[in-house]
Amino acid sequence: MSKTVKIKNITVGDNKPCFIVAEIGINHNGDIEIAKKLINVAHFCGCNAVKFQKRTVDKVYTQEELKMPRQSIFGSTNGDLKRGLEFGYKEYKEIDKYCKSIGMLWFASCWDIESVDFIEQFDICAHKISSACLTDTELLKKVKNTQKPILLSTGMSTLEEIDKAVEILGNDNLILYHCTSTYPTENKEINLSLIPKLKERYNCPVGFSGHERGIFPSSAAVVMGACSVERHITLDRTMWGSDQAASLEPEGLRKMVRDIRNVPDILGNGIKIVYESEIPIRQKLRRK
Repeated sequence: MSKTVKIKNITVGDNKPCFIVAEIGINHNGDIEIAKKLINVAHFCGCNAVKFQKRTVDKVYTQEELKMPRQSIFGSTNGDLKRGLEFGYKEYKEIDKYCKSIGMLWFASCWDIESVDFIEQFDICAHKISSACLTDTELLKKVKNTQKPILLSTGMSTLEEIDKAVEILGNDNLILYHCTSTYPTENKEINLSLIPKLKERYNCPVGFSGHERGIFPSSAAVVMGACSVERHITLDRTMWGSDQAASLEPEGLRKMVRDIRNVPDILGNGIKIVYESEIPIRQKLRRK
């Protein structure tokens, strides 16, 4: 029997409803009201959870990187930008309370040890490890020690690097996400045929974290065996921000969730039968 992972009261794995994650990430642009609107969008569209990103800015970036010139709505340096996009305790406390009030699960991608400790203060349902952090052994061990379900993206990683990460994390409470880290991802680099191969190699549930244009590849990923889909969302792709253009607007998210939920019915059970609806047509059209 294939492995499953329990995320709160939801079982994720083969032959289970697809666990759909709306990644808000940093598309809130440092504004808690935008974050709430995005949570509402995800809830209305039928997603199972929303995800944020958390960094301890002075740990993740060097002082040289933070001092680099970079114009943004927050100031003139890269540090102004990175600090402006980070929510603190007050904002995450409000997110936690708001998600509970509408029955929405939430969690975050933590990019450093301190962020794991920070986010553990709240009632999160899982931990996400981003593709960029897949080779951070110290971070992987820290997240594993929380004993919460782990979602691991595999973009820009070799199989050997994934092997090592899975060796550290184990595969009993792990969902691996096939991912290409280009924003947006061209069709020829999405490579959904890797999904069943990852399932076989690592013997754990495999999802899809997509950065493509449109919604079709996410539904196709579920056809290929993905038990979970994660997509960035936005209120408007023309909004300021580096991730907005590769994100789904509300109507796109609604259609994607609708299509994914229809996949099990469309796939059927693989048994050839004559359906009741076909019988009158057969009687009418078949001559011999």
